Amino acid sequence: MEKNKKKDIRALTKEQIRAFFVAQGDKAFRGNQVYEWLWQKGAHSFEAMTNVSKETRQLLDDNFVINHIKVDQMQRSSDGTIKNAVQLHDGLIVESVLIPTKTRTTACVSSQVGCSLDCRFCATSRLKRMRNLNPDEIYDQVVAIDNESRLYFDRKLSNIVFMGMGEPLMNYNNVLKAIDKITSTEGLAMSPKRITVSTSGVPKMIKKMADDEVKFKLAVSLHSAVDEIRTSIMPFNATFPLKDLREALQYWYAKTKSRITYEYVVWDGINDTQNDANALVDFCRFAPSKVNLIEYNPIDDGEFQQAASKAIDMYVATLERNGITVTVRRSRGKDIDAACGQLANKS
Repeated sequence: MEKNKKKDIRALTKEQIRAFFVAQGDKAFRGNQVYEWLWQKGAHSFEAMTNVSKETRQLLDDNFVINHIKVDQMQRSSDGTIKNAVQLHDGLIVESVLIPTKTRTTACVSSQVGCSLDCRFCATSRLKRMRNLNPDEIYDQVVAIDNESRLYFDRKLSNIVFMGMGEPLMNYNNVLKAIDKITSTEGLAMSPKRITVSTSGVPKMIKKMADDEVKFKLAVSLHSAVDEIRTSIMPFNATFPLKDLREALQYWYAKTKSRITYEYVVWDGINDTQNDANALVDFCRFAPSKVNLIEYNPIDDGEFQQAASKAIDMYVATLERNGITVTVRRSRGKDIDAACGQLANKS
């Protein structure tokens, strides 16, 4: 069988791998062994499966490939943040980031090569979307960061955010399959409560997540609660306006009772007035929520500039006065273009 005709074995379920062995006249449990090597032990080759006979490894090699990722380049920031340029089996590159704090390490992972959306302040959106990532490619990013967390910080990975390259809800099925593997006892056995999926707001898919009764957390990149302003910085808002987003989030909260996090950047001269802050308060009112005010990371052209600190203080005061939890998030990894909105394969 030609190499490029071989199937990626990680596209098969455990039952399909067991059935393959039975069809070869072997025992079904051989499939369990191989499946464990592929996911729990993260084997990148059949040769690495040391408790499987040489003949079996050869049989696997004749029929399948393991299209694993390769960390092509790793950069370390002065603040400890690590950025991986991850090469996929077809040569395309995505980026993922390890963000350490005193108490935890967080993996920021990508879900698409490029992005389906067109946010004007984000470097990733300037890369055209080449393709969706497969579940194993998402999973591999997490494994690589978990290994780095253990190596450099002497602790296992504690949290995952889908805030890297791409819009996760535009690759919904594969993202869900990856999270199933990450949370499975046959995978990394991480709690879904430690996973946050961040979306720019695709109403239909937010409702689908609620119907699917997902257990992970939801974050929404909001950046303005005024339609005209949001459309000017996030043009797809014309297709998915705020009233549709709000209705979908109301549905999400009614179904899941899970608090919504809003990611929000305040820019100079764009959304830095009291009216903008009041609109945000009104938008947040329908369900328990938390606002992360994020420091902006410029992407060279100067159109978007971080708002003055007095504007941030005004937002914090307005939100707190209205009983809305707010945190100001300082950027990490700016010196290696690893911060929010900077992932653009520049490394």
